[in-house]
Amino acid sequence: MKNFDEINNHSFGLLFEAVSEGIIVVNKQQIVVASNVSANKMFGYKEGELKGQHLDTLIPQKYHHHHHQHVAQFMESSEQRQMGHGRDLYGLRKDGSQFPVEAGLNPFENEGHHYVMAMVIDITIRKKQEQQIIDLNNQLEHKIEKRTKQLRKTVLELEDEIVKRKEAENKIKESLRKERELNELKTKFLSLVSHEFKTPLSGILTSTTLIGKYTESEQQEKREKHLKTIKSKVKYLNNILDDFLSVERLETGKVSYKFSNFPLSKVINEVIYDANMLLKDGQKIKYPENIDEINLHFDEKILELILTNLINNAIKYSPENSLIDIQAFSDKTMLTILVKDEGIGIPEKEQKYIFKRYFRAENALLNQGTGIGLNIIKSHLENLGGNINFTSEENQGSTFTVQLPLTENT
Repeated sequence: MKNFDEINNHSFGLLFEAVSEGIIVVNKQQIVVASNVSANKMFGYKEGELKGQHLDTLIPQKYHHHHHQHVAQFMESSEQRQMGHGRDLYGLRKDGSQFPVEAGLNPFENEGHHYVMAMVIDITIRKKQEQQIIDLNNQLEHKIEKRTKQLRKTVLELEDEIVKRKEAENKIKESLRKERELNELKTKFLSLVSHEFKTPLSGILTSTTLIGKYTESEQQEKREKHLKTIKSKVKYLNNILDDFLSVERLETGKVSYKFSNFPLSKVINEVIYDANMLLKDGQKIKYPENIDEINLHFDEKILELILTNLINNAIKYSPENSLIDIQAFSDKTMLTILVKDEGIGIPEKEQKYIFKRYFRAENALLNQGTGIGLNIIKSHLENLGGNINFTSEENQGSTFTVQLPLTENT
């Protein structure tokens, strides 16, 4: 249990509190090992009060038997799924009240122990909406029966009611469809992030263990190699957490921009210096020409974030012995920056989704990534009066074009 708590404290803490739905993690014995603020509030518990309790605490007594069979079968199959297909699920609050829920289950393993992460949503409002549809249908049928004798008037009223009914049904169906899509996306995202943290953490653990074995002074080169690995992995994890925080700030409108005057070459030099450490064998970055005279009045950190994301993506999705070409030019009002690669490209059918949050193209799923970066930089650029677009051909490469307002430093 100590290992899970450590992983939870260092990797999942921020993520748990950033998600508005309730998250509950149980072990193979169905004992709660973690829950976020939303879950505690939903079920009426204080922080830490659920930890160590059996999952039955959150389920009404009459559903315990079926629930045990369901969870046992789920633990054996270890597949993601929606819980309770074809039947209603209910949660039990601390005060004894019951409420309808929807739960998405995602199994994972840590240090040889099996866990299940459940994303729980209170669907009380949805149930009320469904009842409203039933009531509306009943009312409509009653009116039809009552006014049969007044045929002409009934037909006119019926047509009006049908239109309203269809509009209400379509709105509610669309709402339910979007809610299901969002729930599936968040469940998939949690699974993705779990893997994104697990891989670098394993690398850090391995390198830390090996460093301890190199005690001789002549083994300094080996120590440096593993220290570099640790630094790289920690930076990767830090970037993921920064992305999560950026998403939260953008959604809540808490982003504040700090404008300053600086040369474009300063940011490009820093970004390319860091990117050189990520290059694969034979890869090269072509430095942009004639940029020494380009000065900006912009948020320097945001520009660094934009260029880092685009250049690192170009490196990650391009093969060995390939060229990443960076170009920059300006007119009196706008700066244009192009990042070209010779990588795997983006499938044409998926290009319209590329700036959506958490989306990752099918041919990129084997590479590390969360699908957040492009969405974040697009949001920042739109906030700052800029824009981003791209052209891409599968197996030929991609070109991303960024445009942002330019003010020369005089």
